[in-house]
Amino acid sequence: MVTKQLFIVRHGETDFNRQNIVQGSGVDKELNALGRLQAQKFYEYYHKIPFQHIFTSSLIRTHQSVEAFINNGIKHSVIPELNEISWGDFEGKQQTPEQKAIYWETVQMWNNGFLQAKITNGESPLEMQERQKIALNQIINTEEEVLLICMHGRAMKSFLCLMLGESLTKMEQFQHTNLCLYHLQYDGTKFELLKSNDITHLK
Repeated sequence: MVTKQLFIVRHGETDFNRQNIVQGSGVDKELNALGRLQAQKFYEYYHKIPFQHIFTSSLIRTHQSVEAFINNGIKHSVIPELNEISWGDFEGKQQTPEQKAIYWETVQMWNNGFLQAKITNGESPLEMQERQKIALNQIINTEEEVLLICMHGRAMKSFLCLMLGESLTKMEQFQHTNLCLYHLQYDGTKFELLKSNDITHLK
């Protein structure tokens, strides 16, 4: 199999990001002015990379983050399995101190191996990664070799664990900011991480 290059970015900023309102898979907010600027800067820095196929989640913030590339006529596939984790009852709500405490307790449970834990009416990391296996299978079996993927923060942490063969208990080692980049190479058998949480293009 020919080596593939995977450029994976998190979407740009939305107003809910700025306001600390939980988005998750159930909130479909557009990018704000800063998010659009981040997308523009990413395009200006990486537009010479010969991307052949773009994959996004079904949420508009990922489409808008790579819209300039899509508008160049690059093949684009929407994969709902790349959507963010569902944060259940927290979605669309301003984070209160109580909610933040529950969130960090849940993350700590994941770190300790209780991967079935979830926010009420939400999704566990195990459930999220099961659907991500469908997405990854579709991506690595595409005929194109230079791929751009736009997804979400927590989903990206899980997706990186999946690709690199790491336990979901290791999710927190993968940091992220809005419009950060992870670059991986796939040789047909294994993935190699080349860049982590890179924001050189935003400076």
